[in-house]
Amino acid sequence: MMGTSEDQSARFVNSAAWSNGHHGSETESFGYQVREFVKGVMEMSVEFAKGCRDIVRQSLGKEDSFMRKNLGKLKGPCEKVCGKLRFFNEYLPEDKDPLHAWSVICFVLVLAFAVLSVNTEGENSIPLEKKLSIHPLSADRILLPDGRYIAYREEGVAADRARYSIIVPHNFLSSRLAGIPGLKASLLEEFGIRLLTYDLPGFGESDPHPSRNLESSALDMSFFASSVGVNDKFWVLGYSSGGLHAWAALKYIPDRLAGAAMFAPMVNPYDSMMTKGEMYGIWEKWTRKRKFMYFLARRFPRSLVYFYRRTFLSGKHGKIDKWLSLSLGKRDRALIEDPIYEEFWQRDVEESVRQGNAKPFLEEAVLQVSNWGFRLADLKLQKKQQGKGIVSLLKSFLSRGQDEYTGFLGPIHIWQVVGISFH
Repeated sequence: MMGTSEDQSARFVNSAAWSNGHHGSETESFGYQVREFVKGVMEMSVEFAKGCRDIVRQSLGKEDSFMRKNLGKLKGPCEKVCGKLRFFNEYLPEDKDPLHAWSVICFVLVLAFAVLSVNTEGENSIPLEKKLSIHPLSADRILLPDGRYIAYREEGVAADRARYSIIVPHNFLSSRLAGIPGLKASLLEEFGIRLLTYDLPGFGESDPHPSRNLESSALDMSFFASSVGVNDKFWVLGYSSGGLHAWAALKYIPDRLAGAAMFAPMVNPYDSMMTKGEMYGIWEKWTRKRKFMYFLARRFPRSLVYFYRRTFLSGKHGKIDKWLSLSLGKRDRALIEDPIYEEFWQRDVEESVRQGNAKPFLEEAVLQVSNWGFRLADLKLQKKQQGKGIVSLLKSFLSRGQDEYTGFLGPIHIWQVVGISFH
């Protein structure tokens, strides 16, 4: 009975152990199973390698084997070469077999060359990036009173036939060649328009300005108009960041202007006169990259030179397209990628960066976010408010019936999302 009891106990213990082991195997984690599978694969690989080694030894170990007979002829020269290269063994670890170590080194070298060849083929398959072309000087230029030259372009009717004269300051990363994109010459002829575009200081073929600001920009426009024979008042047209110089003309040379027209004009994102709601409405429409660039222009302007050198001043069109993606919308990007307009935009950009100098672009970026010295609301025609005091009362009494106005007296037309205008 005792023996039977012990046998039963042993069977019980073994059964419990098997049950626990079986239950444990069911609850093993997936990671543990993966590790065990990898170990099994590695062990099989080692055994396979040993089998290959034995086959090679048997094939080369026999004196009458084909390999032994043919390789035996090379034994003498190989031993001489190995003898001369034996001094490399001094650089190997002392516990490593030279034959094994050099086998591994040769395998790694072959693998490295294979990877490099694949990468080289991949690089050769990538099309070469188109570089910017430098075109011969071709612009007409006029001399300003301070000795600088301004390059310009003229379209439409001649000066003696012009009913309207329109001057267009270009926007950032553009030139006199942009003009009004898509405008037909027949339309200018029909309405008797003389269209004048010019390169801003440091852009295209225009000389840089030593101390540029918005007032100097407006004065350059006035001198330019007089130099090309625009004796009457002219219209100024600005789109995008070119609107900055149109605003300056309205402020500093209002007597020379017949009116202004703007398409999605630039406004100062840091204008202290804007309400929080107005400022938020402007900033929320911009991409993060564009906001970051405005922040750098405001706080760390010199850092922009690094970005300019790596993008549109790099000499490659692909880098310029990356820069344009900061400010252009999807429809605008699709337009400049159209083959019909692509050549036009590329030529305009090439002319813009002709001088390869980052300073004029930096000056333009700083002007956009600096203190303009005036509010846009001040340019709107409005009745002048009477001051307080005896002198103001006397003036109002003497000029009774004659209201005084401030702001620009001519028309200002602005097209943003929808066309609006104010007078």
